[in-house]
Amino acid sequence: MLILQRTLKKEVSLRGTGLHTGKECTITFKPAEANYGYRFVRTDVENSPEIPALIENVVDILRGTTIGIGDVKVHTTEHVLAALYGLQIDNCRIELSGPEPPVMDGSAHPFAEVLLESGFQEQDEPKNWLVIDETIEYHDTERSIDIVALPLDDFRVTVMVDYKNPALGSQHSGLFDLQNEFVREFSPSRTFCFLSEVEHLANQGIIKGGDVDNAIVIIDKAMTQDEITALSDKLGIKSGNLVLGDNGILNNRELRFKNEPARHKLLDLLGDIALLGMPIKAQLLAARPGHASNVEFVKLLKKYADRNKLARQFQHEKKAGVIFDINAIQNILPHRYPFLLIDKIVEFKLDEKIVSIKNVTMNEPFFQGHFPGNPIMPGVLILEAMAQTGGIMMLNGNSNIKESVVLFMGIDKARFRKPVIPGDTLVIEATMTNKRRNVCQFDAKAYVRGELVCEASLMATVVPKTTA
Repeated sequence: MLILQRTLKKEVSLRGTGLHTGKECTITFKPAEANYGYRFVRTDVENSPEIPALIENVVDILRGTTIGIGDVKVHTTEHVLAALYGLQIDNCRIELSGPEPPVMDGSAHPFAEVLLESGFQEQDEPKNWLVIDETIEYHDTERSIDIVALPLDDFRVTVMVDYKNPALGSQHSGLFDLQNEFVREFSPSRTFCFLSEVEHLANQGIIKGGDVDNAIVIIDKAMTQDEITALSDKLGIKSGNLVLGDNGILNNRELRFKNEPARHKLLDLLGDIALLGMPIKAQLLAARPGHASNVEFVKLLKKYADRNKLARQFQHEKKAGVIFDINAIQNILPHRYPFLLIDKIVEFKLDEKIVSIKNVTMNEPFFQGHFPGNPIMPGVLILEAMAQTGGIMMLNGNSNIKESVVLFMGIDKARFRKPVIPGDTLVIEATMTNKRRNVCQFDAKAYVRGELVCEASLMATVVPKTTA
């Protein structure tokens, strides 16, 4: 796999009609500097605003992935991004003269071809790989959707689809060598839908550029000739040019691959994975994926990437089962002896959950007076340990961490279930329940040997040290 970043050698363009908006658009791919990423630029809008192709800019996932900032949007980005990601291009400026890239033939192949025509330029900066070293899972049990990332020092994708339709059936496909397989085996796979969906989509006004030449339409219902004529009129197709056929596909169109729908789902997944903003090393397994599930999965990857970035920033020595050791904690929190009350962080899901460990020993200074002959850890210090645990979760995205401090705003529903004594190990779990700007609420529970000893709901805020 490539090590250095790369961009294009020269700018190249294509022109066509957008699938959903039906508007004509010229798309121009231009070289970009290292660490630029992918950015769409709407040249038809005043001041040519840029929209970075990042997961936080996704604004709609109805029949495609739309990104936007404010009122400016780019619809159906997935095929363009799949071509860039599949060709391992890291940096590209993508200029559009309209709101949606041209659909072309419904695949990523026309984009891949023109990008290959441009050629590639290696850059001096190394690729910023996201290396997956633990299992990351997304499940939607209601829709039977599963997407999993497994550790692998490479990049592979396997996709399975099953729509319980005789014309489609169960299909699977796998990409194991991005460099050698993407252009030939996956970029030509075209978008598809079911005949029963077409009328509904046309009524919603979201396939204004749809045509029998830029999508595979799978027949899943019988239609009378009058219904075919009405559908043809809605799509702007001459009624004589639309027939049900007998191979299960509208107009008897031939598939480019026997499992072309599964390959296209893999292509869409690549395009949505590109929204992570960095290439990944992992094995991806996806069952019945779609844009909505892809986006949620990429959000999980983003949190994992952000957590790893923090770990690299503060945890300089990798230790099994430890996210932050005591040295890293002291780089994050301002607390020191005798008021640093957590020893390590063993689990950390960004903006969701954090788990810390506090080893309670007889050497704790508070045991001298609380209580002589019957040492018990003060409940207020258990709450402080909870607060410090939650404080690390709050400070995780603060670029000026050394200049910030977490302050209590409230404690609610505090309950002390059992005493904590020397020799106990406190396991503290803090779960984020609400976050607004620099204020957050979290529920915390402390356990000893699996038994709940304390719980509370806490509210805190991050402020600059100068105003603390």
